[in-house]
Amino acid sequence: PVGKLRISRRFPLKTVHSARADVGIGPYKQVRKCMRISHPETKMPINPDRPAAGSYEHFPTQRRHENVQKLSLRSRGKYETKPSGKGLWTRMNNKVRDFLASMCFSGPSFLGMLAFYIIPFLIVIYYSFTVGLTDHSFAGLKNYINVWQNGAFKIAVKNTFTFTGMSVPLAVVLSLGLALLLEARIPLKSEFRTFFLSPMMVPIASIILIWQVLFHYNGVINEFLQVFGADKIDWLKSDYCMVVIVVLFLWKNLGYNMILFMAALSNIPRELLEVAEVEGASAAYQFFHIKLRYLSPTVLFVTILSIINSFKVFREIYLLTGNYPYDGLYMMQHFMNNMFNSADYQRLSAAAVLLAIVIVILIALLFFVENIFGKDVEG
Repeated sequence: PVGKLRISRRFPLKTVHSARADVGIGPYKQVRKCMRISHPETKMPINPDRPAAGSYEHFPTQRRHENVQKLSLRSRGKYETKPSGKGLWTRMNNKVRDFLASMCFSGPSFLGMLAFYIIPFLIVIYYSFTVGLTDHSFAGLKNYINVWQNGAFKIAVKNTFTFTGMSVPLAVVLSLGLALLLEARIPLKSEFRTFFLSPMMVPIASIILIWQVLFHYNGVINEFLQVFGADKIDWLKSDYCMVVIVVLFLWKNLGYNMILFMAALSNIPRELLEVAEVEGASAAYQFFHIKLRYLSPTVLFVTILSIINSFKVFREIYLLTGNYPYDGLYMMQHFMNNMFNSADYQRLSAAAVLLAIVIVILIALLFFVENIFGKDVEG
């Protein structure tokens, strides 16, 4: 028997296999003879000369276009063949189905990004090409030219890129060095890690209070310098102001970057390091030719994260110095904040678009460099 069907003994076995192939369970493709099927209760064979619902009839020159979905046994002793009930969803390509399923999951996040990031940025681009708030006529590149010729904008650009050029490489190199140090067997490893992670748990207001106590004109640092006979330094209103902000940035971000590098170091295949050590490779060779290659995606991510955080340092500087700090601390965010307070949205929008273009170019260059140095170890 095949399932609930009982095949008559009058027909050869190959006919049975052919019938099994017709419903998708046999190796044969065509049925050359008509199969007689008898009802399991009445034992009455179905007439093979008259095609019925339970008969299967194939010819070598004709391909069967009917897909058998279900064979149901009815009380009248016949088997009914029902057409396929597959819907549009099951007939779709797998890639299309996967894309639609992924969009269902990522749709809410995409809508939030569209409402709070993409659409506002498009509005900013629109304002950068208009004359004013009330006059929305096209101004061309006039707003961009006015921003580029503004003296405060030039000071802000210079200070912002100086700070980014100093803080980002230091953040990447020092956090990588700390991760390598914690990977080694040193005493007080847990306390060392906690010390660098503690700034992540401290509110920004508390950090500003600590920095004011340390770097005030009558603060702890100047009192310490006077012990050695040095003069007091007005740290936030002198040429040393950039050093204060760079130290603050490093103290805040080293811990998180260090954790990222520690996680990446733990994923490097130990077999490669053991083979290199057996072959007599030095520690410097292992770092530059093995570890750094596998760390290239993490270096890229940490660099991008540090660049973004360096452009957000305005909050700390604003709490320390106010709207108009010393010229050495006047950043792009100060310029934009002052343009917003004066309701000069056209120049504000133009400056924001220029800053976004610069950030995109920097990140694209980083991806290009990472693709050169890290593609041989990915995937």
